[in-house]
Amino acid sequence: MSLFLSIAVLASTPQDTQRNEQPVEAARPQMTMNFTTFDQLADSLSTRVETGTLLFSKGDCLAVRIFTQSPYTHVAMIVMRNGEPVVYDSMNGAGARCLTLKNYLNTQRPASIHVFHPRSAFTAEMTEEYERLLDQKLGTPYSIRHHLTGKRANGIHCAEYAMDALSACHLMQAKSPPKVSPASLLKGIVQAKRYVPAVTFELEKPPAIVEKPRNWCHQIWIDTKNCTSACCVKLRGWVLCQ
Repeated sequence: MSLFLSIAVLASTPQDTQRNEQPVEAARPQMTMNFTTFDQLADSLSTRVETGTLLFSKGDCLAVRIFTQSPYTHVAMIVMRNGEPVVYDSMNGAGARCLTLKNYLNTQRPASIHVFHPRSAFTAEMTEEYERLLDQKLGTPYSIRHHLTGKRANGIHCAEYAMDALSACHLMQAKSPPKVSPASLLKGIVQAKRYVPAVTFELEKPPAIVEKPRNWCHQIWIDTKNCTSACCVKLRGWVLCQ
């Protein structure tokens, strides 16, 4: 049975393939995580994830929002390694990479993060195939232009990376992985009842470094520098998704 954007499920049963008529937004996680510091949030999340957990971001990247017609701008994959979570994703400017959970979350600030767990824990065989694909793709450059054509390219985007990993462990399958977006992937895993929502939380932008002025002239310089830097960071996030 094919789902939107050609997402289909492998080895599905009639109950598994029964269409869920609720919109994806209705399936968003209802639990929230509220902590005083970013470090506390990251440490707490590390105890709530497992191999196969997917992290969907709603960030500032206007390029992806317009390109995919969705507020979901990114997706990343969790793997538990020696009891600690590591995160795989493909990001503009970095390509396919692997980061600690805390470092990954820091790259997403500010954003709303939606966490989804696999309905059934990955078996040892699934985990092996999942990790093998993720590791094989490390270092692949980022590209999203082939999302429109559906043809494979030298680069890879985040949803394509995730779809390939899920296909490798025989959990999901797509006719054209390059055409999968974060939004269509989320819709597919929910409708196929392969994933369930866990938690959602907001990542605020990192606090600004306060520089003490020496005099009024230095204060003007600080204000100008901070304003220019903030504008550049905002534009870079909107256009380059960095």
